[in-house]
Amino acid sequence: MRTNYIFVTGGVVSSLGKGIISASIGKLLQARGYKVTIQKFDPYINIDPGTLNPYEHGECYVTEDGFETDLDLGHYERFTGIHTTRNNSITTGRIYKTVIDRERHGDYLGKTIQVVPHITDEIKRRMLREAPLSSPEGDTIVPALKTNEAPSGAVGGAFDFIITEVGGTIGDIESAPFMEAIRQLRWELGRNAVCVHLTYVPYLKAADELKTKPTQHSVKELQGMGIQPDILVLRTERHLDDGMRMKVASFCNVDLECVVQSEDMPSIYEVPVSMQKQGLDAAILRKIGIPVGETPAMKPWHDFIQKQRSASREVNIGLVGKYDLQDAYKSIRESLNLAGIYNDVKVKIHFVNSEELTTENVATRLGGMAGIVICPGFGQRGIEGKIIAAEYTRTNDIPTFGICLGMQMMVIEFARNVLGYQDANSSEMDEKTPHNVIDMMEEQKSITQMGGTMRLGAYECELVRDSRVYEAYGKKALISERHRHRYEFNNAYKEEYEKNGMKCVGINPAANLVEIVEIPEKKWYIGTQFHPEYSSTVLHPHPLFMSFIKACK
Repeated sequence: MRTNYIFVTGGVVSSLGKGIISASIGKLLQARGYKVTIQKFDPYINIDPGTLNPYEHGECYVTEDGFETDLDLGHYERFTGIHTTRNNSITTGRIYKTVIDRERHGDYLGKTIQVVPHITDEIKRRMLREAPLSSPEGDTIVPALKTNEAPSGAVGGAFDFIITEVGGTIGDIESAPFMEAIRQLRWELGRNAVCVHLTYVPYLKAADELKTKPTQHSVKELQGMGIQPDILVLRTERHLDDGMRMKVASFCNVDLECVVQSEDMPSIYEVPVSMQKQGLDAAILRKIGIPVGETPAMKPWHDFIQKQRSASREVNIGLVGKYDLQDAYKSIRESLNLAGIYNDVKVKIHFVNSEELTTENVATRLGGMAGIVICPGFGQRGIEGKIIAAEYTRTNDIPTFGICLGMQMMVIEFARNVLGYQDANSSEMDEKTPHNVIDMMEEQKSITQMGGTMRLGAYECELVRDSRVYEAYGKKALISERHRHRYEFNNAYKEEYEKNGMKCVGINPAANLVEIVEIPEKKWYIGTQFHPEYSSTVLHPHPLFMSFIKACK
């Protein structure tokens, strides 16, 4: 079977949920037995979102191969269970850097480098997931891609479907090269390419009407770029009747069966079920010319939805962090919700701003919580509040989960209040601290570049037998988890910590780095240097989140 390509674009406004629709399409095609991958093309000029403030772009998601990517890749992985790589997240910055580096290397033999065809050709190559050009050194990668960026054997033909989501909104100047690349590919690929366009149908309360005109204008703009959408997904807060869908189909030159509505759902995980009921996957197959066959039962997914609907008891979890923005901790929130569903409870998340936490108000802010997550992050801002939270939950025996910087704050709090080192700190926050219980990793000390230079991606971790984490992981002795950090537990203090009750129960075997700490005498008091939230999926919730919520119940 030839590889088929699905391009997902958006119009009218941003944040309509292209990532959820892309992930839903991937899930539905996967349920039919097809091998699928999903990739995101972002029009911003940053090389990756690793240096972006979470307020700008939400959380930075990290792939197993250590690439910092857009949060939509988290949706792709949670819905489909696939493992994305650096090849699934492309920015304008990476495209231009590749072309410019190639030009500097002389690969274009003196030609004038232009947006068309050079930039668009590089976009097309990556959309098709073709193997990159050979470099003069004889590598299988061009000079610009030397950081492990070449598709690792996974060229287009390795998949039945490659779904490409393009960020931004139709009409944005920065999206134009991507649209031109899609226009060319639609022409070259024929029936093997399908364009799905997501638009918004607003409801005007004063007129008590749904308005299709923005959708018509968005499709016209797309047509003006030479792209006729095959399928329209209409984002709406109100149900659209068949007459409304017929009107959109008629004005936009789209078959009625290819006009699908995406209504607000109680949960994002119900979107694939809604899309399947409306025949979105069947419409895609018909457009390509593949026999539709029977509709998959998707029993495990429906069982999950049923569990979600039947969970009635609420468990209150406090999220202690400095970014008062839902998307800043997206994967943690979703991991908590998934673990709650499998524990037959509804997790109610309460954001607690660590900058506002003090010893005077901590009991009021955290007192009613069944459990606390101390969030990851970077920098000085809000860390004292996280340390106060860690002390409160430790002394009051409230289940506590510290992730990355959160784990480091638990370690610092223990040093100050149990080991007696009042000036203990991380050398990230205080270079001159005499008790640097958290210190910069040796290999990081000579690095000056900000982007993509941390300890990133999956690393192995050996668990201490009979520890709580060993039990949580189903008595597995060796695990692998994803990292994103520059500072580490200082092993010079390890013996002292263990003697006083904080055990180092997860160790990286290659570098002898402490990955997990826990206090066994507490109900559940565990910190991880890695990010377990990146590995939690709908059908396979992460064991640590499962164990944490169980303790909170």
